[in-house]
Amino acid sequence: MAQDENAKKKKLNIDLPEDLASGIYSNLAVITHSPVEFVVDFAQVMPGMGQAQVRSRIILAPHHAKRLLHALNENVQRFEKQQGPIQAPKGNQDPAMPLTFSGPQGEA
Repeated sequence: MAQDENAKKKKLNIDLPEDLASGIYSNLAVITHSPVEFVVDFAQVMPGMGQAQVRSRIILAPHHAKRLLHALNENVQRFEKQQGPIQAPKGNQDPAMPLTFSGPQGEA
C-alpha cells in the first residue's frame, strides 16, 4: 500500500492551454549552450528560402537537457519498435544545414 501512495504523490498533472494544444511545426532545431544553460531554438525552414524562422525557444538547465536527451532517445526507440526504423531524408536534403548563429555552438 505504501508504494501505491508514493506513486500517487509523484504524479504530476500537466495543464495544456488551448492556444498551445495544436503545437508548432518545426523542421530544424538549433542548439547552443553556455556553462549554465542549453538553448534550443525550434525553427521552420521553407524550401527555397535563405532564412529560417524561429518558432519557439526553450531554455534548459544542463541536467534537464540531459534528461530530455534520455527521454527523447527512449521515445524514439519505442517509436521504431512499433513503426520500424526512422529513415534519413533521401536526395539532396542535407540535415546539417550551413546556418550561422551567434553564441557557443553545440551539436545536435
